[in-house]
Amino acid sequence: MKNKNLIKFVESFIFLPVLTMSSAPVGSTMGTISQAVVSIVGTPSISVEKQNSTELVARNDAVAQDLQAKQIKADAIDAHFRKYDMPLAGVGMTMVLEAEKNDLDWRLLPAIAVRESTGGKFACKTVGYNSFGWASCKIGFKSNEEAIATVALNLGGNHPKTAYHYEDKNTLQILNAYNPPSIMPRYAEQVINIMNDIGVDEGLMTNTLAIAKK
Repeated sequence: MKNKNLIKFVESFIFLPVLTMSSAPVGSTMGTISQAVVSIVGTPSISVEKQNSTELVARNDAVAQDLQAKQIKADAIDAHFRKYDMPLAGVGMTMVLEAEKNDLDWRLLPAIAVRESTGGKFACKTVGYNSFGWASCKIGFKSNEEAIATVALNLGGNHPKTAYHYEDKNTLQILNAYNPPSIMPRYAEQVINIMNDIGVDEGLMTNTLAIAKK
């Protein structure tokens, strides 16, 4: 009975070295075990931290590149407006963001505004802030920003009342729906030419060539 008690007493201290080995001298066997345990336990944590750090840097780089791309587009729009002294200069970023939100070519909104009102110079007179000729100048807006957001929403096929006109259509099809060829035969071609003046897009050149062949 005493032997059994003694065995239980010794077993109760089996894990004691694991708890106290960090205090052992570095040169001792216990110190070596301690360092090994620290190395084994610490490695996964360090690896995860490095991975997280790498992913964070990658995300930050992606965000920075995205912002830079948006800014380049916005600057191109505003530069075009300023070149011809158009009142809409300064709303480039709003146009880029609303176009992206509604999956539109970033040059479509400014090009329509140029075609319809020379970039706001000849905006609808009977209503406010309508530089797009939207709804045949029967609808006005409280600001240029509201007008941009509204027109983008509709052209992107995201407004329930007009979705059947614009939903799931490419740039050329959107323009043909906005002003049908039966009413304005060269409207799409004219807007696309303005888009290319703002910034060239290789994908759109195919549409331009297709129109020219008709």
